[in-house]
Amino acid sequence: MYLPLSVLHLAAFISQVSAKSLYDNPEQDPLPPSQESTLEELHKKWDFEWGFTGISTFAHLKHVKCLTSPHQPFDIGIIGCPFDTAVSYRPGARFGPRAIRAASSRQTSFRGFNHRAALNPYTTPFTIFDCGDIPVTPFDNNLALRQMSEAYRELGSRAAAINPKPKPQPQPHPSSTSSSSNAITQQPWSRPKLLTLGGDHSLSLPALRALSKLYGSPISILHFDAHLDTWHPYKYPSSWSPPNSNPQGDLSDPASFNHGSMFHLASLEGLIHNSTSVHGGLRTRLSGSDFSDYADDDQAGFLRIHSDDIDDLGINRIVEMIMQRIGTENPVYLSVDIDVLDPGLAPGTGTPEPGGWTSRELIRILRGVERLNVVGADVVEVAPMYDAGGGEATALAAAQVVFEILTSMVKRGIGEMELGRGSGSGSGGTRGEEQGTKRDEL
Repeated sequence: MYLPLSVLHLAAFISQVSAKSLYDNPEQDPLPPSQESTLEELHKKWDFEWGFTGISTFAHLKHVKCLTSPHQPFDIGIIGCPFDTAVSYRPGARFGPRAIRAASSRQTSFRGFNHRAALNPYTTPFTIFDCGDIPVTPFDNNLALRQMSEAYRELGSRAAAINPKPKPQPQPHPSSTSSSSNAITQQPWSRPKLLTLGGDHSLSLPALRALSKLYGSPISILHFDAHLDTWHPYKYPSSWSPPNSNPQGDLSDPASFNHGSMFHLASLEGLIHNSTSVHGGLRTRLSGSDFSDYADDDQAGFLRIHSDDIDDLGINRIVEMIMQRIGTENPVYLSVDIDVLDPGLAPGTGTPEPGGWTSRELIRILRGVERLNVVGADVVEVAPMYDAGGGEATALAAAQVVFEILTSMVKRGIGEMELGRGSGSGSGGTRGEEQGTKRDEL
């Protein structure tokens, strides 16, 4: 039997291709050279992670147990605080740090360029670690508060990697009315900054205690939340609480430490810079039958921006109000309770309230306030088990919020380091403006 010549040619071609197939048995390939590969060669070949590979750290950052690694300096630390035993409704935020890290897996250094800021926060000279978690006890809230407070002081008191020789630490502030701009004498970025993955919102109190001591002044707060969180502790009624001899609240009562009263306590302790703090996204019901909750909030010095104000004012006006209130010089703690978002978009949280902002609206506001002097931040109250169908919509939103805050921190830091001036100097021109890129939030 004779085969056509074309069939014979085709068979020969297939034979040649098969000999060089990508699917050859690796055992038939030549062995690598006997000499050991250099470290550089190994990194080129193997030091890469896809979004779905690797150990789960935030954005595939290097994992360092910062609390036990004092000789590994960093500039920004992503730290988890899996604490949720100070909640008033649904628990579960202890699993928030793990969920946010998993949801950040598509953030990588090779695809992390933020077009609105014209930079990739993961490839700048700033050292950013995933610092792991604070090992907070779930059994004793008094001990947990102590653990969180000491952890924030320990990490915040170290020298930053980019500026390893800070000036002497300023003295503690004498009162809550002292000027924050006069109290800070540190060099630009002399201390590392912490961005906490919560956990319930009560963790803001120990963070503010540490920052107030480190900066020698009260701290301005930008607080995105459906709720005030300046509630008097005794607005949570209980006949089991000890008699209240102090009309402002009993700081020794363990029940006073909860995720709805931590800013009330912070105000009593003089940690909040009065008249320079802002709530955004409010839509909570109030206690009793009057406006006494607002009276308590006024004493803490907050400007209230409600969720539906965005319909009347628009995003740009809300940004202007925040910047006029806080300014670019005061040290700011930026706190984002994920329940500021509508539960239709972010149901995985402990105290959901209908009528919230969209993730796009929140992100645009965060981009608009990028000139703030943020010295610490948190994203809290992610309780992943309440996401419908086992999805991760809430954690995805939280991971994007972290990315935006991180970008703004780095962007301002670059401006400060380039100008070589004080903490307010980074509020001038930005890389995006210098390069002529279009700002998508304006």
